[in-house]
Amino acid sequence: MNSERLLVTGGTGSFGKQFIRTVLQRYPHIKRLVVFSRDELKQFQMQQEFPHDEYPQLRFFIGDIRDEARIRRALEGIDTVVHAAALKQVPTAEYNPFECIKTNVLGAQNLIDAILDSSVRKVVALSTDKAAAPINLYGASKLCSDKLFIAANNFRGGRDLSFSVVRYGNVMGSRGSVIPFFLDQRAKGVLPITDPRMTRFNISLQEGVDMVLYALQYALGGEILVPKIPSYRITDVAEAVGPNCEMPIVGIRPGEKLHEEMVTASDSRCTIENDQYYVIVPMSWGKNFEQNLARYADYHKATSVEPDFRYSSDKNDRWLSVEQLRELIRTHVDSSFEVA
Repeated sequence: MNSERLLVTGGTGSFGKQFIRTVLQRYPHIKRLVVFSRDELKQFQMQQEFPHDEYPQLRFFIGDIRDEARIRRALEGIDTVVHAAALKQVPTAEYNPFECIKTNVLGAQNLIDAILDSSVRKVVALSTDKAAAPINLYGASKLCSDKLFIAANNFRGGRDLSFSVVRYGNVMGSRGSVIPFFLDQRAKGVLPITDPRMTRFNISLQEGVDMVLYALQYALGGEILVPKIPSYRITDVAEAVGPNCEMPIVGIRPGEKLHEEMVTASDSRCTIENDQYYVIVPMSWGKNFEQNLARYADYHKATSVEPDFRYSSDKNDRWLSVEQLRELIRTHVDSSFEVA
């Protein structure tokens, strides 16, 4: 990694900032690290955290992935790309559908086209659990994005270039997620519950960063990597945050699922697993699928999942308890957190 020139799209977001911190800490001699985003204020704030005299390898590049010409300029001399830029808020995407498509789908294709004409060798794109059997536009747009990045491997020709995707669940403490919302609401004594049966996957921001770094080093190209992570019940999150609060049932919001899944039953035929990950193998045209599956299985030291296997948050074999949730909140969200 120290010899690489790496660009992160959406580099000023929650993931991008933590990724930049981690790379600078673990690989202080990396040749170049480019933050590509459209938010000048967030870039200014990051520049205060990482001043140029201490981090001369860090560059800040204002741009939007909707602008292919700007992407091409940013990719000059880059050999590794992490694609984290996206419109992620479900209600926003439902109300502004084509704006979501412009960024998450057309922006993804802009990036792919520019990469295919560059010196980039490794690409990892971030996905979401909402891209598996999507019921909202955000999830559907990210499924399209996943398909675009996986299919891009078919057009690389003789280039030393690979595209892979990582897909994971709710990031603990991320903006707009349930735990910060409950922490804000508990002062009012009321924690609204959408549905008491609701479950979600859980991953910390650092675990998400570590997974992307793993993919950059070990992904073969063409696969979707899915981590084996625990689930939680929404009622246990409420109990962890505000056990003495009222918890009225308010109903599921538009575009929201009762449970999330990251590997669908339809994907089971092309899914393998090892101790850490599920790997969804591409079904490429013109190739013997069984031989292709065996090649990925051998590479990842993995075996096929059971027929009709489905990895969903309600069928998980790992669950976070109330006490474990409290400890994770202290570690990853609010170090001063105490139960009222």
